[in-house]
Amino acid sequence: MTTLPDLLRKDLDVVFVGINPSVFSASRGHYFARRTNRFWPCFSRSVLSSAARHALGVERLEPEHDHALPAHGFGFTDVVKRPTPRASDVQPLEFAAGVISLLEKLTHYRPRFACFHGVTGYRHVHRELAPLSSGLALGLQPVNIAATRIFVVPSPSGANAHFTPADQIHWYDRLADELGRIT
Repeated sequence: MTTLPDLLRKDLDVVFVGINPSVFSASRGHYFARRTNRFWPCFSRSVLSSAARHALGVERLEPEHDHALPAHGFGFTDVVKRPTPRASDVQPLEFAAGVISLLEKLTHYRPRFACFHGVTGYRHVHRELAPLSSGLALGLQPVNIAATRIFVVPSPSGANAHFTPADQIHWYDRLADELGRIT
């Protein structure tokens, strides 16, 4: 199966980093394509997406907007590029190889922030960047990837019952605050 292409370019404000593409999203050709995923509704209601929504002339961003967003400061990639039905299907060796590739991409493109969706994908990057550090939490991380700051938000998956849509929007708004501090 074909995977989702990286939607990256130099000097993005934020690169959203998923664990890996779902088979559904890869078949549709768009990030977070499943309607039960909360990414697009929550991102659309956040301050973070305000300028992009205005520039595109829409109230709500949809999966079909993903290819247009790099022109407005937002990119997309994954830790692992192989599509699977569930993120839990990704093997440890795939994460190890994916982290190396991801670090190379972020070092090359140098976005202001890499926003990881959920601790699961970030955990593997964290082990590479700070192997002696134990704690993982949401929000701004104490380590960078070259000039890129790291921010972790809850997974927007509909299966993530620990966080409400309001919580998800709050974390995107906090990322907007952090971005505003450095731009």
